[in-house]
Parts: sequence; C-alpha cells; structure tokens
Amino acid sequence: MYLSSIFADPERLDRLVTIAQSSLLPLVKGALLYTIPLTLISFVLGLVLAVLTALARISGIKILEIIARVYVSVIRGTPLLVQLFILFYGLPTIGVVIDPFPAAILGFSLSVGAYSSEIIRAAILSIPKGQWEAGYSIGMSYAQTMRRIILPQAARVSVPPLSNSFISLVKDTSLASLILLTEMFRKAQEIASTNYEFLLLYSEAALLYWIICFFLSIAQGKLESRFDRYVSR
Repeated sequence: MYLSSIFADPERLDRLVTIAQSSLLPLVKGALLYTIPLTLISFVLGLVLAVLTALARISGIKILEIIARVYVSVIRGTPLLVQLFILFYGLPTIGVVIDPFPAAILGFSLSVGAYSSEIIRAAILSIPKGQWEAGYSIGMSYAQTMRRIILPQAARVSVPPLSNSFISLVKDTSLASLILLTEMFRKAQEIASTNYEFLLLYSEAALLYWIICFFLSIAQGKLESRFDRYVSR
C-alpha cells in the first residue's frame, strides 16, 4: 500500500529520491566520523579490559576474582542503554560531567570488556594442561607461559566469537544517539525531524549498517580462514 501510493504520485517519488540523495552524505559522514571510530576505540579498550578481567577470574587471587565477578555480573545484568544513561545523564547529578563521545566510549568499552572476558576466559581454559606443563618444563614462569604459549592459542580460539561481538558493537553504537552523540543513526533522526520521512531515513540508515556489517562479515571469514591454517586437523 505504501509503495503503491508512492509510485502513483510522481512528485512524491521525486521528493523521496531527492531526500535520499541529499541525506546519504551526512549519514556516511556520521558513520565515518563517529560510528566506526566509536566502534574501533571501544572494542580495543574493551578487549584490553576483557583480557585483564579474564586473567583476574582465573588468577586464584580471591580479591581479584571477586572484583572481576562483580564487574561482569553488573554489566551483563543491566541493559546497555541504562548504563549509557547513568554515565551521561546520571553522573552529572553528582558533579561528574562526561561529554557524549567519551561517555559512549566508556559505556561500550565496559560492555565489551564484560562480555568478551567470558569468551577469553573460556578460550584460556580450553587450552590443554599439557601446554602449561610444557612451558614450565623448559623453565618458563606462569607469566611467560601465559604470554608466549597460552594466550596466542586462546586468541585463535577466540577469533570467531570476538568477531561476532565486534559486528554486534557496530549496531549497538546506534544507542549512542540517545545520549546526543551525532553518529549515523542520530543524523538520520535529525534529518527525518525536518522532512518527516522517518521510514525513508531509518531504512537508509539500516542499509548503511547492513553494508558495514556485510563487509565486516567477509573480513571475519578471511580472518578465520587464516587462523585455520595453523590448526592441525
């Protein structure tokens, strides 16, 4: 019904085409300047936090285990949107003001760190104990064995789930629009509020998200194939 009404009205069709063409560049800019950098920075910082959290969980040091467990439990047990609202809207009530971009980075990094820590922890625990024993037998310390033997193998195991987390993060960055960050989806909202073509603008944003994720999926497949070369069959 909607499409038939559009094609039945040439003037409306021309208007929609014009809006789509004029809005494409601002949406792409929003993706290049905010969505993609936000994803990359948050994922890298989150990955560092994930490794530290995973190591704390298996360290055998009680206080570190408790801190890591509480952190993971809180982040995984509360919605990401609520976390972003606390950081951007809640903290200013106690005098802590964070700009939209740093607040988004902090929120997404904490989320990535909590979820990815479980992936990395499981990958580390999946490495056979013989690998540890081999490291110790040639005089390596715990830290050296972890760094030189265990983590490289765990990284290979972690690639598929971490790649999925990265692709999911690209889509999750749209939540940053609710804390006033002018990323791609926020741009779509701003443009739609001036011409009221919400379906068109949101569909255009969705298409761009899909294109980004499509190419990331291809890169993920190539990365997994590269790591598979070193797995004995």
